[in-house]
Amino acid sequence: MTFLLQKTLVFSIPLLIVALAGVFAERSGIINIALDGIMIFGSFIGALTVYIFQENGILTDNRQLMFVIAMLAAAIAGALFSLLLSFSAIKLKADQTIGGTALNMLAPAVSLFIIKIFFMQDKLVMPQDIDFVILRGDNADDGFITKVLFDKAYISTFIAIALFIILSVILYKTKFGLHLRACGDHPQAADSVGINVYRMRYAGTTISGALAGMGGYMYIATTAGGTCEGTVAGMGFLALAIMIFGNWKPVGIALGSLMFGFLKCLSVIYSSLDVNGDGVYALAELGLPMYFYNIIPYATVLIVLAFSAGKSRAPKAEGIPYDKGQR
Repeated sequence: MTFLLQKTLVFSIPLLIVALAGVFAERSGIINIALDGIMIFGSFIGALTVYIFQENGILTDNRQLMFVIAMLAAAIAGALFSLLLSFSAIKLKADQTIGGTALNMLAPAVSLFIIKIFFMQDKLVMPQDIDFVILRGDNADDGFITKVLFDKAYISTFIAIALFIILSVILYKTKFGLHLRACGDHPQAADSVGINVYRMRYAGTTISGALAGMGGYMYIATTAGGTCEGTVAGMGFLALAIMIFGNWKPVGIALGSLMFGFLKCLSVIYSSLDVNGDGVYALAELGLPMYFYNIIPYATVLIVLAFSAGKSRAPKAEGIPYDKGQR
């Protein structure tokens, strides 16, 4: 059971960060369907950072700091990449869904092109001797929660928890958050009281890009074996579903991330899952094909969205280009 919960946390963290990324964009009025593409680009830059550090012997004795720096590089890359979406949506008033779809296609193409040209291979793999997991070791005095949170964990778990608290406070307890939400619900009213709607939408989308890029690197570093191959297994789209399921609110998103993280985890480790520690792998012994477990998270998304769509309350002005001349 401890192993299952540890792995559930590992899979849930990228989903939580990227779903929160979607919230900041959509609360400002921009539909960021490009989360998957931004994750891919962020994962590539993060993996490239680790690769360069390892090749040049930089921070090889401080892997946690290397992880954090690579994560920051991925966040910066995601923020810059998201400017393509915000510029087209805000300045050019282009269709945001089409713009996001274009970025989802561009990100893997650019990443794989660079990998092919400079590394002469189909994927970029972080050095196998770089392992960012934190090993606490067996300790009889450790409680259940301590083992789940602190043994075989990643620093990304604690960063994500801190970010969740900080972003929730920013969104609901600060003037910036109030202005951001106003621009997503009533941009004309916000403009009438002196709020720069364009600037707030750029800010929301840039924060969204930074978080999505960070989430992309967290995904490949913790669950994908450090391999960047132009995909994040649809985690960006799953995060979008979690955002809708959570009704664009941090607490609902956290619960949704844990639920879908558990299902995603189950689809990966079902064959080695020994819940009771008695050597019986119950799920593997059912004889169901691997594909059955792989489709469970996505099938659940469809079911959940079908039943919760009517209760969701999206920002009223999301996806609608703002024209200062219209009232």
